[in-house]
Amino acid sequence: MIGALELGLIYGVMALGVYLTFRVLNFPDLTVDGSFTTGAAVAASLITLEQNPILATLAGATAGLVAGAITGLLHTKGRIDGLLAGILTMIALWSINLRIMGKANVPLLRAETVFTPLKDAGVLGTWAGIGIIFVAVILLKIVIDWFLSTDLGLSIQATGNNEQMIRSFGVNTDGTKILTLSLSNGLVALCGALVAQYQGFADISMGIGLILIGLASVILGQAIFGQRFIWLASLAVVLGAVIYRLIIFFALQAGLNPNDMKLVTAVLVVAALLLPRWGFLKKLPSLRNRGGKIEPRESDPTGTPQTAAPSAAPAGASTETAGR
Repeated sequence: MIGALELGLIYGVMALGVYLTFRVLNFPDLTVDGSFTTGAAVAASLITLEQNPILATLAGATAGLVAGAITGLLHTKGRIDGLLAGILTMIALWSINLRIMGKANVPLLRAETVFTPLKDAGVLGTWAGIGIIFVAVILLKIVIDWFLSTDLGLSIQATGNNEQMIRSFGVNTDGTKILTLSLSNGLVALCGALVAQYQGFADISMGIGLILIGLASVILGQAIFGQRFIWLASLAVVLGAVIYRLIIFFALQAGLNPNDMKLVTAVLVVAALLLPRWGFLKKLPSLRNRGGKIEPRESDPTGTPQTAAPSAAPAGASTETAGR
């Protein structure tokens, strides 16, 4: 179970990336299936060349940034539908990832990785290891929370809520879309690089169906913990990734076939979407914070998008968010 918790926290980095596109930007980005593997492929290839694992991990994240920017350019400058733009980039990345690795699988079992110091110290696979990974992920989450509270971050949120309105205030929505897609896929690629080093290999098919895992983490976490505030929404997706990995762990422990895990994931997403509408999760007000929805953004007379105070709406009021 400790391994499931560690892996769940690492996948929380990917869930944060998916959260930026699907929840904040309201963009159905399927690039993540390819950029996850890209991050793993770049990091694994550099590590096998005896490069510094930290620099290799950052290089993998940078490759994800580039992949996200390509999707953004296809959508904004090429006027290609967002869903199709993501699919095109994802398909292209399959061949690119094979070129990067040179083969379908790159083993890292005997190579030095970012987790090697934890292994040597004997803390990886223990509660101390979970604590170290948790602190690292929370620090990343805090940076994302801070970014979303800046003027640029508020512009990104406003782009997802009402693109026409924020464009009328002079905001370059094409730029906010490209930036968000780049950051999202950079986080996803960073997660891919970390997962490859944690598991000891990079595989060409490791990103297949990842978008479903990301959606399960985002939807499941926010269905339970809510999303009234930015800090709560981002924390919910990280915890959602942990909960997802625990559910998969217990499903395997119960004797389910590993080939059924995609079906289990799909059922989880459906349940997380339907149960709140049926009122089941509303019986948990302490967790959901009375509906737990992000309040709609408004703009002040100067044109700067602002986040409405929670008291500005009646108790239990909510707005429809992306991905519902």
